[in-house]
Amino acid sequence: MPPLLGGANTGAVDEITIRPAEADDAEFLADMLVEAANTPHHLDRSRAEALADPTIARYITGWPRSTDLGVVAERCGRSAGAAWLRYFTAERPGCGFVRADVPELVIGVLAAERGRGTGRALLRALAATAGSRGAGQISLSVERAHPAVELYRSEGCRVVEHRDHADTMVLDLREPGGRAVHSG
Repeated sequence: MPPLLGGANTGAVDEITIRPAEADDAEFLADMLVEAANTPHHLDRSRAEALADPTIARYITGWPRSTDLGVVAERCGRSAGAAWLRYFTAERPGCGFVRADVPELVIGVLAAERGRGTGRALLRALAATAGSRGAGQISLSVERAHPAVELYRSEGCRVVEHRDHADTMVLDLREPGGRAVHSG
């Protein structure tokens, strides 16, 4: 994947490189899962507390499964965030489950990287890769009070289910005629 630029300034300090996530990235992905799990409704859970919750741990346990797909953002040679997709079943669904053929998105960005285009770069790169591998949609669960809601909406995600304080959103990766919507 080519480097992507984030932020308004295109200087070297703002360069974001997106690369495929590998098995060696499991610990960093777990850290990013904790970032994602610390939402306005569940603020400041420790890493141990978050990963002890089976509804959270299911998104990283056994990384990578053969069907998992992920990317890592790096800025200035340091990991800045990660996004990945995981498939679930109706019998063991994730929080944003839609159907067994629609993978769920997890995206986590270090606090210092938020608002700098890192999350958008991750989402676009992952959507393009997933679409090129045949996925027609991706889903996610997000609390309505979470700042990332605006990112998801601006990238084309739409709400398909409302729950107490969160929504399930879907991003279509293909137009009705089958052409990829997100090309990276």
